[in-house]
Amino acid sequence: MSILFSDIRRFTNIAEKIGARETVSMLNEYFLEMVEIIFAHHGILDRYIGDAIMSVFGTPLVRPDDADNAVTVANGMMAALARLNQKRQESNQEPVVVGIGINTGEVVAGNIGSPRCMDYTVIGDGVNLAARLEGATKFYSTSILLSEFTARRLTRPHRLREIDLIRVKGKDQPVAIYDSLDYHTPETFPHLDKALETFAKGLVAYRRRDWLASVRAFAAALELNPNDGPTQLYLERSLHYRQAPPSEGWDGVWMLTEK
Repeated sequence: MSILFSDIRRFTNIAEKIGARETVSMLNEYFLEMVEIIFAHHGILDRYIGDAIMSVFGTPLVRPDDADNAVTVANGMMAALARLNQKRQESNQEPVVVGIGINTGEVVAGNIGSPRCMDYTVIGDGVNLAARLEGATKFYSTSILLSEFTARRLTRPHRLREIDLIRVKGKDQPVAIYDSLDYHTPETFPHLDKALETFAKGLVAYRRRDWLASVRAFAAALELNPNDGPTQLYLERSLHYRQAPPSEGWDGVWMLTEK
């Protein structure tokens, strides 16, 4: 099944600033929008974890488009968040920033707990990777990250960009990760198609250790969208490696140590 985690960035700071009553009001408004999108695309709300949402696609009924639905929900959540933040801005309230991680794989589903309190939920490495990807959106300065396992299961067209090969803590096998960009508008991501094409050229050059070509490509992509976090990250990496090349055994895989 596919697992989706979403989390509000800097939630503790926001809660401290606005107080308990306003925090509850904000969460209720936010959850109302997000959960309706999950239900509209055959997702199940597994649980709230403070300000985070965990939802699953593929239980109790498996659908051939579970992965598509998870990605569609993520983009729908970001579009709804933009509308919610527009209302908050009009009320002079701080905008809400969210990160979303999605992974698809085998998990264990069932009732877990004690006889006094039992919850139906899912556990396993597939769940852990989804949670790690949600956290990794902060590192890559993007909003939605999904694993290669989700990308392989997609049956409908989605606008994706390969971001990196990562190795999460405790795992040896690297995983390709992608960001999903269907929620963007020309205002939020100008020159999207051209920027993605240029970014892809930079990534190819980066992985073949052609630092001059990767610097040029990522610099050109950043001119198209100066606010794109992944492009800025790769430009900085390429500039660094141009001055201090990695060892011969370098495989282009980034070790993700933070949860």
